[in-house]
Amino acid sequence: MKTTTDDHSRLLKLASKCLKYFLIVIFAFAIAYVMSMSFGILHIAAMLLPLVGSWFLRVGILLLCLLAVAVISESVR
Repeated sequence: MKTTTDDHSRLLKLASKCLKYFLIVIFAFAIAYVMSMSFGILHIAAMLLPLVGSWFLRVGILLLCLLAVAVISESVR
C-alpha cells in the first residue's frame, strides 16, 4: 500500500513548475516596470512593453495548453 500522496504524473509536475516560474517572471517584470517609472526611464520600458507583452501572451497560451493536457491526462489516469 502506498502511503505517499506524491503520485502525480511527470507532465503535471512539469506544468506546475513552468507555471510557477512564469508567474515569478511576470512579477519580476512588473517590479522592473514600476522601478523604471520611479527612475524616470519609462520611455525605454514603453518601447519594450509591446515586445515583452507579445512573448508573455504566447508563452502564457502555450502554458495554458500544457496545463490543460496535464489535467486531462491526470484525470484519465
